[in-house]
Parts: sequence; structure tokens; C-alpha cells
Amino acid sequence: MKIAARAAMVVVTLLATLSAHPLPAGASDDAPGTSERTIAMGDWDRRYLLHVPPERAEGRAGGPRPLIVALHGGLNDPEYVREQSGLDEAADEAGYAVAYPEGLLGTWNAGACCWFARWSGIDDVAFLDRLIDTLVREGVADPRRVFLTGFSNGGGMAYRYACERSARVAGIAVVSGALAIGCTPRHPTSVLAFHGTWDPSVPYHGGGNMDADVEFPFFSVQVTMEYWRWLNGLPALSWPVPGGPDGCVGTGPGPLLVALCTKQQGGHEWPGYASEMMTEFFTARPSLPKAA
Repeated sequence: MKIAARAAMVVVTLLATLSAHPLPAGASDDAPGTSERTIAMGDWDRRYLLHVPPERAEGRAGGPRPLIVALHGGLNDPEYVREQSGLDEAADEAGYAVAYPEGLLGTWNAGACCWFARWSGIDDVAFLDRLIDTLVREGVADPRRVFLTGFSNGGGMAYRYACERSARVAGIAVVSGALAIGCTPRHPTSVLAFHGTWDPSVPYHGGGNMDADVEFPFFSVQVTMEYWRWLNGLPALSWPVPGGPDGCVGTGPGPLLVALCTKQQGGHEWPGYASEMMTEFFTARPSLPKAA
């Protein structure tokens, strides 16, 4: 089985390399304000979509924008999460650029999950570093206003990046995602999470296995949120979240916030209100300090 797994790892990595279809930076698809781009990571050109607010797309001056990096779920792609979330519209309203990167065969190496990216040892943290650095260098993104969101496996990757690169992230919003790695961030991080109590993929109360060959249970959602609250030195999640629906509770007023929106009998899904709420959440967070 180990030999077969290694062989599969080589095959999928090769297929991903051969199937990459790079376009020059700025080459647009048919959606105004959105372009398809690639970033070279060794011998592999990794793809992402970049969506910018209409005024930048039309060439008007505006300077670097706050940036949301939106990570698709397992066995999905950038187009899927873009459609699933409706994040473009919320980001346009709030003046954010959005980058939608693509994982290896639809997966991210979030630690104990998931599948192809984990089996192949893909360094997705380094990929996100390169993506953010590129957009900062191009003048698209403000390095002090970088946020991550993600669905399912992409949410787990957002957690991993915040754990390992906390000084680069002004906040994260996770939708139906699990913390799948040991987490010791050096910088406080605001966290907003959305979960359904009937989610069959990321069990609300924990249990199951994190991956097909990882016999380690999911943490319960409450344990994960309590951990972030503890890391940030915040009080209990007992305050209603301004602008949130029933079932959204947080740690109260202040620059740092850990908040959870629970949908009773909700499944593995992106709630319709989540994108607008997360842009409001990000806008309320302070900028990171300037680099020394």
C-alpha cells in the first residue's frame, strides 16, 4: 500500500505540472475585473484568479487594496468557490481585491488533511507567501490588510496559514473548516467561523477521522474556538455579534475578536450571509503594524 501511495503521489504531481495552463498576468477572462494568472513554484506554474473592484479594473487610481485570499474546498477549484460564495459582490462593495488560488488536484495541505496535497508534501504555505508577495509587489494588495477565508479543506488551510504566518494576517474567516495542525501563532489573530450542527464532513461536535488514512478525530467546533479565544487572551464567546444573525456569538468589543456563527441543522455549506458578514468583520479589524 505504501508503494502504491507513493506511485500515486508521483503521478498526481506530474499530472498537475503537465496540466497547468499559465496565462500572462493581467490576461482577463470574460468576467469584468477578473483575470487568470499563474505563479511559478519551482517547475510548477500554480494558477489563481484575481478579482479587483470595478474602479481598479477600469484603470482608475486607487492604490493598494485590502486583500482577501479565498481558498476553495476539497476537490473544488477557484471558479467553484467564487460562485459558491458570491464573494466578488461583497468585496466590490467593501473595496477589497480577492485572490482565488488553486490547490493540487483540488486539495490543500492543511496538516492532517487533505489527500493529494498532503500525500505529495505540497508546501501550500510557501505558495500563499509567494501569492501575497506578488500582489503586494504589483501594488494590488496592502500588506497590512491581508485576510484569508476558505471553505472546508480551504478553511483548514486558512487556519494553517494563520498559525504559521500570524504576523502577515490581519484576520481569517473559516466556513465549515477544521483546524488540522498544531497551532502556536506568534501574533494575535481575529477569527470568524461559520458551522452547521448537521455538517457530515466537519462534525460540529467532533469525532470521525480527519482524512482517509489519518485516524485522528476532528476537534469539536467549540474546542477550536475556545483555543483561538485562549490564544488571544479574550473572554468567553458570549456577546451577540453586531450585524450577525441569531446564533452568532463572539468575545465582545475590541480590536481582536473571536466569533462563531452556528446554523442549527445546517450542513456543509457556505451560508448566504457569510461573505457580506466577513467583509464587515475584516473592515473592523485594525491594520497590522508596519514592518520595521
